[in-house]
Amino acid sequence: MRSISVIFMLATLLIGDVTAWAAGERAAAPLRDAEGRVMGMALFVQESQGVRISVTVKGLAPGEHGIHIHAVGKCEPPDFLSAGPHFNPTTKKHGLNNPEGPHAGDLPNLVVGEDGSAVYEHVTNLVTLTPGELSLFDEDGSSLIIHAGPDDQITDPAGNSGARVLCGVITPMKGASLRIGGLLPTLLLLAAAALVIWLLFGRR
Repeated sequence: MRSISVIFMLATLLIGDVTAWAAGERAAAPLRDAEGRVMGMALFVQESQGVRISVTVKGLAPGEHGIHIHAVGKCEPPDFLSAGPHFNPTTKKHGLNNPEGPHAGDLPNLVVGEDGSAVYEHVTNLVTLTPGELSLFDEDGSSLIIHAGPDDQITDPAGNSGARVLCGVITPMKGASLRIGGLLPTLLLLAAAALVIWLLFGRR
């Protein structure tokens, strides 16, 4: 039942409101482990209140995991140190609970269920997919990292969240084709949903 629920939620996140999806800036980041296996997907949509980040993932230890946007769009295994530090164009301290923070790339912890899977959604106004100081698409890009342990949300520079276990380069999604009328946007998003569901759950 847990898997069915996660698949349903994943499809909902991916399909969403087709009109809103087609109208805004979008990005995606396939999340890979140290062996290069796709273990999840992150989707980014620019909305009026900020960037909505939707993540589906499997194969992690149950419990809380730190999740951050990092400053470099490069995911070289096995340690993913190539992604650099947290995205922090405003030179703040780390942590959503830090009075001198947070980094622009700081996010609430991701919570993984007993089966090792999770569905996560958060809207942040600390980054943007459009040009500017807070843009994730600067000269060296950006990445999304999931860590082995929880982020304490106050300790600089990374909240004692442990090793980097999953990494995905945040890549812009070209939207011209999605603005075509009729069924094409829906069909494209359904195809994307089916592909990610197969990658995440089809090999169990």
